[in-house]
Amino acid sequence: MKAVIERLESSDQGTFGRITFGGTTLFTGELPERGNASNASCIPAGKYTCRWTYSNAFKRTMYLVDNVPNRAGIRIHSANFMGDNPPYKKQLHGCIALGEKLGVMDGQKAVLLSAPAVRKLEAAMNRQPFELEIVDARASGINI
Repeated sequence: MKAVIERLESSDQGTFGRITFGGTTLFTGELPERGNASNASCIPAGKYTCRWTYSNAFKRTMYLVDNVPNRAGIRIHSANFMGDNPPYKKQLHGCIALGEKLGVMDGQKAVLLSAPAVRKLEAAMNRQPFELEIVDARASGINI
């Protein structure tokens, strides 16, 4: 199965979009675009293989976004905040967060119901490798 992330907006509060796979649509949150800088930026648009591997940092098995240029350890996991700090909160260091909804928490744009969204992706992909395509659709004028 293949998953596609359409990035729809980006600001200092984060980069937000939607991911579709197997008839399911969820929302995504990533760090703002900062030139692919480690721990500070979303990853470049492109095609990647996601593999089910053990994460030493998280102490559990989860999806790894493999072969990201000049980056390592990019995971798909639950989180709510993905802003530049200060003044915004962030719970990501370059990874991709999923959510069932977008909303506002503590005055900041966030992905909500994140853990259930990650479980949906993991179950749909059956913990098998899959292709992830990330498309920058921000020029389309769609806002979410």
